[in-house]
Amino acid sequence: MNTNPIQRALFCALCVIACICVSCAPKSDPYKEEIKNIIVNAEIPLIQLESNFNGERLSYQIENPNFYDSVKIAAGTATPKPAVFQAASLSKVVFAYIVMKMYDRGEIDLDAPICNYTDIDRFVDKESAAKLTARLVLNHRTGLPNWSKGPSTEEWPTSPITFKFPVDSCYGYSGEGFAYLQRAVEKIRGKKIDEIAKEEVFAPLGMEYTSYEWQPMYDTLTVDGYNKDGENRGKGRHPRANVGYTLRTCAADYAKFLQALLDGTGLSPETKEVFFTPCTEKAVRYAGNHRKSDDSIAWAMGIGTEDNAEFGKVLWHWGDNGSFKALFIVIPSANGYLTYFTNSNHGHDIINDITALIIKNQSPFAINDWINKKND
Repeated sequence: MNTNPIQRALFCALCVIACICVSCAPKSDPYKEEIKNIIVNAEIPLIQLESNFNGERLSYQIENPNFYDSVKIAAGTATPKPAVFQAASLSKVVFAYIVMKMYDRGEIDLDAPICNYTDIDRFVDKESAAKLTARLVLNHRTGLPNWSKGPSTEEWPTSPITFKFPVDSCYGYSGEGFAYLQRAVEKIRGKKIDEIAKEEVFAPLGMEYTSYEWQPMYDTLTVDGYNKDGENRGKGRHPRANVGYTLRTCAADYAKFLQALLDGTGLSPETKEVFFTPCTEKAVRYAGNHRKSDDSIAWAMGIGTEDNAEFGKVLWHWGDNGSFKALFIVIPSANGYLTYFTNSNHGHDIINDITALIIKNQSPFAINDWINKKND
């Protein structure tokens, strides 16, 4: 076939574009059967998984064919696409990113007392409460309990808050601290947290299925969660937006956020460094019960870190709302991330299997034992 130079150039350009599009697209299903076997063995109804290492992207939504009633629900049609999950404590990292963006712009001082921005009415010990800062909240060094009462109860918004440990004395995971900082951020911006999150994160990153508040689309897109006995515990409607645990999302949306974290999108290099630098020597999860895994885990600004012999610094967080469990791992040295969401109490039982399959780490991450084992 005879072609002129312009036609040949156009043909070559189209070939290059096609190759680029193919290389950027998610791989179809190289691990589909392996992942299916993992969730079948763990008795997990559904998993969504996204990963991207060195430009090789994987994207899955896989049902456990042994879990759903094959007579009532045909395999492959039991869930919507994309299914939306409770993100649980993965909510906290999105909020931490918002706070760090505000810090970058000079809207909030990480080391100023939070009471400079909002009240301390619910705190019983107001002298200690006056010492709380955004940095201490994000590092989980407030001395506060996880929650004063169940955060979805009617009593929680007015329940008195007492301290479990002295302020800044040790690591102590606390959703209550994040909720307090949420009130300060809302006062500073003069808006509710979901509106702030849409402006700062969801809209810019194209996270169209993500919200701290219940949205009409969730009536059909959210999936039910299942307890350890496989009993349906429903979708779980939370009464108010809470940055500690009420985010709903899908893995594809959350992967966009993780890529933004990896790239430092919207942050100066200096602020990104502050964001990811551990501020606790060791995150001893259970006070008085030091485990081997605690030696490798620390906390940066709202995000966990692992000092890993194979990959160096690893960034991570886990989500646990009982019947919904989720996880992400970001590995800067490998230029990539992995995240998965499940609608099962067994969702953290698969950490070692999933990471070995996708990340191909030679030794298990300390993250697994830190989350799953109370004793060595």
